Amino acid sequence: MGMTIAEKILARASGKEKVKPDEVVVAKVDVAMSHENADVVRKSFIEIGVEKVWDPKKIVIIFDHRVPAESERTATTHKAVREFVKSQGIKNFYDVGKGGICHQVLPEKGHIFPGAVVVGTDSHTTTHGAFGAFALGIGATEMAGVWTEGELWFKVPHTIKIVCDGEFNPGIYAKDLILYIIGKIKADGADYRAVEFTGSTIENMSIASRMVICNLSMEMGAKVAFTPVDKKVIEYIHQRRKDWSFDHNLKADDDAVYEKVIHIDVTNEIKEPQIACPHSVDNVKNLSEVGDLIIHQGVIGSCTNGRLEDLAEAAQILKNRKVHPDVRLIIIPASQEVYLEALNRGYIQTFIEAGAMINPSGCGPCVGVHQGILAAGEVCISSTNRNFIGRMGSKDSFVYLASPAVVAASSITGKLTNPINLK
Repeated sequence: MGMTIAEKILARASGKEKVKPDEVVVAKVDVAMSHENADVVRKSFIEIGVEKVWDPKKIVIIFDHRVPAESERTATTHKAVREFVKSQGIKNFYDVGKGGICHQVLPEKGHIFPGAVVVGTDSHTTTHGAFGAFALGIGATEMAGVWTEGELWFKVPHTIKIVCDGEFNPGIYAKDLILYIIGKIKADGADYRAVEFTGSTIENMSIASRMVICNLSMEMGAKVAFTPVDKKVIEYIHQRRKDWSFDHNLKADDDAVYEKVIHIDVTNEIKEPQIACPHSVDNVKNLSEVGDLIIHQGVIGSCTNGRLEDLAEAAQILKNRKVHPDVRLIIIPASQEVYLEALNRGYIQTFIEAGAMINPSGCGPCVGVHQGILAAGEVCISSTNRNFIGRMGSKDSFVYLASPAVVAASSITGKLTNPINLK
C-alpha cells in the first residue's frame, strides 16, 4: 500500500520506512518560525533551562503582527526578542522594514522547500504546503520544545483528496474556490486531516494562488495542506535556494489510501464570487445572495491575499477610479519585496490616486490590533482570512471575506459589488 504526501514526509522526518494514519511519530523539524509571539516562546524556553537553541540556522523570526510597534508594550516585546536573537546567534531574523508578513517572507527568502517539516506559532502556517512542505501551526510551549530538541511528536493524519477541475469563470479567483470548498466542507470538515488539492484548476494556478488555497485550508480544520510539487514550484525554489537540495519528485503514490475524495467542477459550480459572511468563514454565500451590502471599509492584504497578483488585480479595477467617499480602503503589500515591485509597476501610485491608504507590510487590521480596526456597527469587506466576532476591532462590527477584486470593486461603489460589473 502506498503513502500520501503527508505520510511520506513524516516517514522521512521520523526515520521510518513507512507510516500510517493515527500512528504517533517523533519527527525532526526543518524550519521553526515565530513572529512577535517568539517572546512567549522565549519565556517558555528559558523555563526549560537549556542554554542554547538546538540549531539557530533553522529558526526564523519575523516581526509582522504589530509593525511598527503600536504601543510601549509591543515595543518592549520587540526589544526582548531582538536581544534574544542576538544572544542565540539566530541569523534568520526579519525586523521591521526587513521582511513583511511571515508566510510571504518564509518562501521569498528561501526557507521553504518540498518535503520539509515546518512548524510555526501561527495557525496559517499551512500556507507552505503550496511548496510541498508539511507545514502547520503549533503553540508557544510546543515551539519552546522544538527550540530545545529540534523535533516534535505528530499523529499521522488521514488524508482527504480534493480534485478541482475546470476553468475559472470571469471574476472568479483562488479565494472564491477555497471559500466555496470551506462552505461545502464546513469549519470542522477536515479536522486534523491532511488535504491534497489536485486537478487541472490547481495545476494551472500560479504559486501565489496555490498559497491562498493552502493558507485558508486550516479554516476547515486541516492540519496540513498540499498542492502539487511541479515545474512552477521547482523553479520558484531554485531561484531562492540555489545551493540546497530537496525532493524534486514529492508526490503521493498511485495506490495511496485516502479517507475520502471530493470532486469540484469549478466552471459549473462556482459562477459568481463567494462571500464568507459574519461571523464564521464557512458561512459562505454567492455574492448575489448577500445583496446590496453597504460597506465602510475595504482591506486588501494579509498572508492570504497581499501578493503581487492580488495588487495587480486591484490596481486594474481602481485605475482611473476613486474610492467611494464613505469608504476607507486599506491596502497592505505582503512583504517589502512585494511592496517594491508594486511600486515599480505603478500599482502604488494607482492606489494613492484612487484614495486608498497604503499600510506597511504586516498583519495589523487582520488581527484587529492597529492600522485599520473597526468601530461598532461598521462593515468591512476584506481579502483576509477570518471574520470572527471582534476579529478586526469592535465585537459589534461585521467582516465579510472575499477576493481582492471584490474588495476593490466594492470600495469604489460603496456596497458589495461583483468586479465583472465594473470592467
